[in-house]
Amino acid sequence: MLLLLGLCLGLPLCAGSLGEAWPRDDTSEQVGFRGPRQVRLLQRLKTKPLMTEFSVKSTIISRYAFTTVSCRMLNRASEDQEIEFQMQVPAAAFITNFTMLIGDKVYQGEIREREKKTGDKVKERRNKTSEDDGEKGTETFRASVVIPSKDKAAFLLSYEELLQRRLGKYEHVISVRPQQLVGRLTVEVNVLERSGITSLEVLRLQHSRQKGSVRGEGDSELPPSTVINQNDTFAKIIFKPSVVQQAKIAQNGILGDFIVRYDVNREQSIGDIQVLNGYFVHYFAPKDLPPLPKNVVFVLDSSASMVGTKLRQTKDALFTILHDLRPQDHFNIIGFSNRIKVWKDHLVSVTPDNVRDGKVYIHHMSPSGGTDINGALQRAIRLLTDYVAQDDVGDRSVSLVIFLTDGKPTVGETHTLRILNNTREAARGQICIFTIGIGNDVDFKLLEKLSLENCGLTRHVLEEDDAGSQLVGFYDEIRTPLLSDIRIDYPPAAVERVTRTLFPNYFNGSEIVIAGKLAHRTVERLHVEVTASNSKKFVVLKADVPVEPPEAGNDVAGSARPEGGGAGDPNHVQRLWSYLSTKELLSAWLHSSDERDKERLRQKAQALAVASRFLTPVTSMHLKRSGLQTDKPEDAQSMSAATGPEPVMQSLRGASPQPGPALKKPYNPRIKVSKTSVDGDPHFVVDFPLSNLTVCFNIDGQPGDILRLVSDHADSGVTVNGELIGAPAPPGGHKKQRTYFRTITILANKPERSYLEITPSRVILDGGDRLVLPCNRSAVVGRRGLEVSVSANANVTVTIQGTIAFVVLIHLYKKPAPYQRDHLGFYISSSRGLSSSCHGLLGQFLSRDATLTREPAGLSEGPGRPPLPRAGDGPETVLKVRGHQVPVVRKQRRIYNGEEQVDCWFARSNAAGLLDGEYRDYLAAHPFDSETAFGLGPSGGL
Repeated sequence: MLLLLGLCLGLPLCAGSLGEAWPRDDTSEQVGFRGPRQVRLLQRLKTKPLMTEFSVKSTIISRYAFTTVSCRMLNRASEDQEIEFQMQVPAAAFITNFTMLIGDKVYQGEIREREKKTGDKVKERRNKTSEDDGEKGTETFRASVVIPSKDKAAFLLSYEELLQRRLGKYEHVISVRPQQLVGRLTVEVNVLERSGITSLEVLRLQHSRQKGSVRGEGDSELPPSTVINQNDTFAKIIFKPSVVQQAKIAQNGILGDFIVRYDVNREQSIGDIQVLNGYFVHYFAPKDLPPLPKNVVFVLDSSASMVGTKLRQTKDALFTILHDLRPQDHFNIIGFSNRIKVWKDHLVSVTPDNVRDGKVYIHHMSPSGGTDINGALQRAIRLLTDYVAQDDVGDRSVSLVIFLTDGKPTVGETHTLRILNNTREAARGQICIFTIGIGNDVDFKLLEKLSLENCGLTRHVLEEDDAGSQLVGFYDEIRTPLLSDIRIDYPPAAVERVTRTLFPNYFNGSEIVIAGKLAHRTVERLHVEVTASNSKKFVVLKADVPVEPPEAGNDVAGSARPEGGGAGDPNHVQRLWSYLSTKELLSAWLHSSDERDKERLRQKAQALAVASRFLTPVTSMHLKRSGLQTDKPEDAQSMSAATGPEPVMQSLRGASPQPGPALKKPYNPRIKVSKTSVDGDPHFVVDFPLSNLTVCFNIDGQPGDILRLVSDHADSGVTVNGELIGAPAPPGGHKKQRTYFRTITILANKPERSYLEITPSRVILDGGDRLVLPCNRSAVVGRRGLEVSVSANANVTVTIQGTIAFVVLIHLYKKPAPYQRDHLGFYISSSRGLSSSCHGLLGQFLSRDATLTREPAGLSEGPGRPPLPRAGDGPETVLKVRGHQVPVVRKQRRIYNGEEQVDCWFARSNAAGLLDGEYRDYLAAHPFDSETAFGLGPSGGL
């Protein structure tokens, strides 16, 4: 995948496409100067930027990985200097954000639509595949900026990827190449797998990704200072080498790739289905099936450019592969240059004699001539189609072309598009083409498209000593086909927007992943039907799979939570669906030949990528100045990486505030605010100051419900909603479950529309410019009449137009009990700017008053009316509000994080009679729903 970064600022910075070289100002390096050694050393220290911190944190939830890289650098020189940040990112990953801190200024990336023609601002150029410019399976991200003398810069890069299963293992690779020894270097990987982790290993550091088969046992040496903590479903790996340990590995600071490899438990042959917030993912990886016979043609480039090591290692690899063929397989060999040389005129069975003769034929191949890629492919496909037609084995075997070359087409048909069309028409979806490109001169883009369009895979092999093992390793992935013509079906009425469900082959050790949306969130079981062919028969698998969501307690302890597509708990399933859907749309766009269809696919891919914040070939990233200011600049020493699709900016040195009212200090939780609030399970408290009364009530909601707390959209333009999460009730309690507020969303529509989403881990402010604040660092932000003040791990204060203020308390648990969840409390601090028609579960009480009376005669009597509650031995009491008479009893509630205990009159039965309407009248359709209830007229919503 080609990732591009298009940045254009009014700064001494310009970030281009991935893999693009940045000009470096080396004029300060006086190469010819031969002074004393101490002077030369001093010059080097001054001119080379110092990296003070390099940290990477990855959280993998059910194979989907969120990774954030944090790097801090210091310009120690006495003059301004260019500093470069670079990071190798997996080619299959999507970058989701990039943030720079330059001195006291913060610049945050924003994903936008890419215009078809972007002029000179963005250059589309794939990085060269060399040790310094990105390796097989990676793209190199670069950003360069000029830093004033003695000043600092920080870079945060976030990306996401779905881990692919190969040879029975998932492999997560993190590039650790800071280019120098680092005072604080940390890599942390958290793995959370509901199915259970069956095996986990951390490989020794790999200086190159050019690894072959995993058959070897030479990877067992743990990197120094690596600590692994693991249970059945969770693993935490920390790699934290000291400077001395780094120097022992590599004096230049290029440590290599930190690799975590693992697999999960599989109980059902139909696969594992996981559901979260209306999205589902289906992992299908059957085992214990007999292998399908293979019909395979090996096509080997023998042109003049293959002379020497490349051809010798390729021959050695093919000798090993031929020995690995099974007796039921059939094979043939083609060598091609400017001529096509076929070993046999038909496919032959695997016998000792045929394998020996094939090895002799390969051994006598000699390099000469040009490269006729089109002719070689056409000949290989014709051999396979003839064999399948004559022997009638198509339904019980898999036909493969393994095509290996080191160059570009130079003989015969050389036009890329015509080669692709010719191959596609000849293969007709019945033959899978697996391509291997060797060296730097190969047309890898052509090979990639050949495989993608013909149900195959592609690999890029560099010219190294282990090239032969790389070829064998690639063959190992496809050596054992278990199923062909796979179709996975779900009831059409039960699912929607499902990703690809047809697959030509399934190879042992791999995995098929499908994601989609449930048409109805309440479904408890999902019918799944898999049809496929294997070596014995036509296979049909059917099952009604429970779709229970992952247990809420199985969270990554102590880590920032990747919050993806919306409010509430982290929805890795929705992110995974967005990832797969975007990949499929981009692939269809690239391979479509119809211009109208191509444009439609481009627009769909672009819209989804922008909504998901994915940097792709159809989107671009622009850096924008953020008005962020922290209260303790010295805390910048403790900045660390965190996970998630948004970068988490921790202890940033801020920019000067935006024009507007002066920013206040972060709210002190000991300062008393209005009692009118909702907190805990949730418990509502309403203050009536005129009558000196405090009333409280509970609402028994359902997890996932979104409650309208304040609704004044038509007048002040303010709406506040809260989304509930669930937890088991404490043992011995009368309730079946507890509910808490996990997300508070605030929509301020005046003077300009701004959206605010608050969770226990972060605050997202989106008012045209998207800004993300972590809740574990204090900060103040002001823009567009909206002010947000974060007091680290305590609360968030939101002030609107200087007249409306809300305080959101953050409740965190270090070691939560099963019935506890990190949650939020919501308090109304100032309601002066809200109108008299304000409504909502809390808002309706702001302009009202209430009185207490003794119970009127007969109130507690009569059919259908419950007995009047009593407070101990006291008299029966009722509350009069808006003409209603509500039975109440005396209770006590703790508010302000338990710092104050208040007496209140408690209304039971979900506050029946106290509230306008019923509970369902206060349910919002989505987190930012601003529709007004109770016949007061619609506000138009969003």
